[in-house]
Amino acid sequence: MHLCDLAPAHIRAIAPYQPGKPISELAREMGLAEANIVKLASNENPLGASPRARAAIAAHLDEVALYPDGNGFELKAALVEHLGVDLSGIVLGNGSNDVLELVAHALLGPGTSAVYSEHAFAVYPLATQATGARGIAVPARAHGHDLAAMRDAIRADTRVVFIANPNNPTGTLLGAEELHGFLASLPPGVAVVLDEAYGEFLDTALRAPSVDWLAEFPDLILTRTFSKAYGLAGLRVGYALARPEVADLLNRVRQPFNVNSLALAGAAAALGDDEFIARSKAVNDAGMAQLLEGCRRLGLNHIPSHGNFLCIEVGDAAGVFQSLLRRGVIVRPVANYGLPGFLRVSIGLPEQNARFLAALAEILEQA
Repeated sequence: MHLCDLAPAHIRAIAPYQPGKPISELAREMGLAEANIVKLASNENPLGASPRARAAIAAHLDEVALYPDGNGFELKAALVEHLGVDLSGIVLGNGSNDVLELVAHALLGPGTSAVYSEHAFAVYPLATQATGARGIAVPARAHGHDLAAMRDAIRADTRVVFIANPNNPTGTLLGAEELHGFLASLPPGVAVVLDEAYGEFLDTALRAPSVDWLAEFPDLILTRTFSKAYGLAGLRVGYALARPEVADLLNRVRQPFNVNSLALAGAAAALGDDEFIARSKAVNDAGMAQLLEGCRRLGLNHIPSHGNFLCIEVGDAAGVFQSLLRRGVIVRPVANYGLPGFLRVSIGLPEQNARFLAALAEILEQA
């Protein structure tokens, strides 16, 4: 018997997460110059990183031979100042993916279940399956979360409900009143993970007062990231906010030094760069309008999005994706999310968006 045959069945059954295609990989495959490739596949910030973050990272380069602060005090202190939260209720992660997995490791296992929506972030089922717990995928409503159906899907053994708001990859958004009512309806002992990775792209009026809800709902866990609006995807740093006793539980399964020193310094500095975040949102708003106008012009349907990406229905998505690659444009097929006719396109700079739309128009004309 081979060693791999001895691994738990739920581990052997996992289909690994497939990230967006890197620019360097496409350049090798197609013989293209990297400088001529546009990547709109991974919801990255087209402006790059916050200038304050870049300066802080440069200032800490001489410290890379030393282990980072395992407790991340400076970043936690910056989050306390920025959000008005309790320092003991913060959990840092190697990206918000890491924090989502901490929740799964701390709360799930064989004989338990987790609830999440169809078309929701792929890490939810992956993290659930890795623990041996049962995943319950609830059919979507208008490509988004059907909270009433998710409430009905909760069983006696359910320990976690995952909700992305805005949702990735569809961009759908739940209103604050609807979310609050859902939280209030849950039985004790069911944790709700409210994944707010794209919250910085929302207009202020659309943002739920989720931090305030931590005082009301003891089983609520908020997860956020510096990978999107703050432009630090390559450093991998995210965090969770929870009641101190819940944060303590998550920290018990957190790996020592799980956030590197450059990420800690960059994230702490980025939190204070309000000008960069405002500029990032303005670029995203303009880019979204540009893509929406392109969809209108090309007669294509899309899923209304509140993130920094747009799901566009193109028919033969797999074929269009390959045709775009040959033209040096990388987007994201989402058939693995149950959306085989759609491509998810990240918002880029104006010239990048225009390059995508021109390539797409050419492909559709030739179809």
